[in-house]
Amino acid sequence: MITRRDVLVAVAAVAITAGVYALADKAPVMGSQAIDWNSVAATPTDSGSVRTFFKGRTVTLDELEVHVTTLEPGNAPHPPHRHPNEELLIVKQGTVEALVSGEWKRVGPGSVIFLASNQLHGVRNVGSDEAIYHVVGWKTPATPEAVQP
Repeated sequence: MITRRDVLVAVAAVAITAGVYALADKAPVMGSQAIDWNSVAATPTDSGSVRTFFKGRTVTLDELEVHVTTLEPGNAPHPPHRHPNEELLIVKQGTVEALVSGEWKRVGPGSVIFLASNQLHGVRNVGSDEAIYHVVGWKTPATPEAVQP
């Protein structure tokens, strides 16, 4: 016969085991870094190139990602899409249009684009030269699940 104590011991064992697996599954926490532009290779893409500086867990974020996208004139990195994590784009060079809140907005160097969680967004190079922008993306424990279109 199973006693109340047996059930409590079993529940505690399952909880401890799940906790150990959850902690073991976590990537290491990133520490402070200074990364030189020239130390990060540009990886060619169909629309230009991308330099990935890092993507990992921090003390306060489940994931922090920084990369720099270079778009050739007339190109977009991908069609408009949505995802649960939020992103901040900082235009370094060129002229881009960003799809935000259902509207294409034209911006240039020094401009900042915030892309909210699960909202349809996109970016395209509408200038005659390369467009270069920095992307900072993050996920927190509060990041929701993906929303279907």
